[in-house]
Amino acid sequence: MKLLIPLFAAAMALNPQFSAAQTYPAKPVRLLVPFPPGGISDTLARITAQQLGEAFSQSFVVENRPGAGTTIAADLIAKSPADGHTLYFTDVTTHAINASLYAKLPFDTVRDFTAIALVAQSPLVLVVHPSMPVKSVPEFIALAKSRPDDIVYASSGNGTIIHLGMEAIRAQAGIKMVHVPYKGSAPAAAAVLSGEVAASFTTTPAALPYTTSGRLRAIGVSGTSRSPAFPGVPAIGEAIKGYDIILYSGLLGPASLPADVVNRLHGSAMAMLKQPKVIEQWNRFGATAVTMTPAQVAEHIRNEVAKFAKIVKASGAKVD
Repeated sequence: MKLLIPLFAAAMALNPQFSAAQTYPAKPVRLLVPFPPGGISDTLARITAQQLGEAFSQSFVVENRPGAGTTIAADLIAKSPADGHTLYFTDVTTHAINASLYAKLPFDTVRDFTAIALVAQSPLVLVVHPSMPVKSVPEFIALAKSRPDDIVYASSGNGTIIHLGMEAIRAQAGIKMVHVPYKGSAPAAAAVLSGEVAASFTTTPAALPYTTSGRLRAIGVSGTSRSPAFPGVPAIGEAIKGYDIILYSGLLGPASLPADVVNRLHGSAMAMLKQPKVIEQWNRFGATAVTMTPAQVAEHIRNEVAKFAKIVKASGAKVD
């Protein structure tokens, strides 16, 4: 028996999954965020990093790597060692839109990543200038049909979720609108506030102060169900069957991440989402928790890639 114990220990040391599970995390974990500091993705990532750091008694350090439509950060993750010490705080841009938007990517959106957990989801809010004679999505569609190419909408840029969310309305409702891309969501929202354009999508935290003050009117949220942050505002899916555009945030790692490391991270993320202080913070951002298994997250990403492939094609948006 004394001989078998060291032999067993040596064998397990050669098994990377066993070794990773026993020592993980052996050093601070980098959590790459593909956006600049200050936005909703960055904020959710920092809350997640803090909670995971407490759960693992190890530092989880947020590292902002914006650029090239999130592809810089995603490529770094795809090429990182599969040991769980470099993780990605993903969203719908990287793991849905970009797979079709870019003619060529330096990574495979599905094959080169390991799904761990989704931690939040939230709808976009369709807002219009108060001078617009519409108070609902059906009225918005009726107006657009009566005045083709008369309604001008703003986006945060070609191929962004705000652009494609509006293009999905255009395609599914059979209406014609004029798209004006701005360099970011802030100038797009400012264009609606000033009356320069009629409408745009925006995030829940960005919309709330302006809709509360009456400077903007919310007429729909971009999912199939209503948002707790806007309980009186119908879901666009109520007016347009099958319409479902949701922002989501989650954790991914490089391909071939050991299963035990995935399960430990997933378990800690799910425990985090049950904490009252995290629920309160999520509510403040109009976000809700997502309790998918890693396998369900992987399936969700595949489905989103397929869904946005159709929307991107219909919009004609492309990035070379």
